[in-house]
Amino acid sequence: MKEVLYQYFSHYSGALTVQDVLLSFLVAAIISVVIFLAYRLTHSGTTYSARFNVSLVQLTLVTTLVMNVIGNNVALSLGMVGALSIVRFRTAIKDPRDTAYIFWGIAVGICCGVAEFMIAGIGSAVILFYLLIFGHVKSNERFLFIVRGALASAEEIEKYVETVFSGAAKLKVQNTTESTVEFIYEASRSMVNAAKKGGDPVKGVYKIAGITAANLVCQNDEINS
Repeated sequence: MKEVLYQYFSHYSGALTVQDVLLSFLVAAIISVVIFLAYRLTHSGTTYSARFNVSLVQLTLVTTLVMNVIGNNVALSLGMVGALSIVRFRTAIKDPRDTAYIFWGIAVGICCGVAEFMIAGIGSAVILFYLLIFGHVKSNERFLFIVRGALASAEEIEKYVETVFSGAAKLKVQNTTESTVEFIYEASRSMVNAAKKGGDPVKGVYKIAGITAANLVCQNDEINS
């Protein structure tokens, strides 16, 4: 009985025709172009990578190829899982959204590989609609207000920052030496905009004696500038 089952699972496959294979790759290619355009439209910032975008198309087609090879052959599918389990991928993901695109490409490849074109089409349409609505959502920007000056001016600097940012700026780092002090405050964009209405906070802090440097740095999840 075991030998009969083994022979069945080893040799039985979906017996795809050339037309079936070409159709699966055609549909996968069309939907992968949709993924390509969706990624391009929703990643207009500094995280956009043209090479990664092209790799999404390749990933969809490769997954379709793998599914065409596996078909209904259980023994071959188990062997494929074993082969892929020893491969280690070290590609750095810059944006958490990139992971969703990778799974999207894989899912489309799987659907096309097993001729579930309706699921691939409807699913991709729903995902695309979602991305067009929420794809441009960006991370909340934070600002770091960095002030360096004489240690004797520390108390006056703290009072100035508390006044300018209405006491909402959070002190993150305070570095001191025998003669100097450095403060790093964190503030939101709204707090910075409110502070600028009364004048540039960077220029204003130089009115304090002993200030050597003042910087306002924009910080977000994509890039620090």
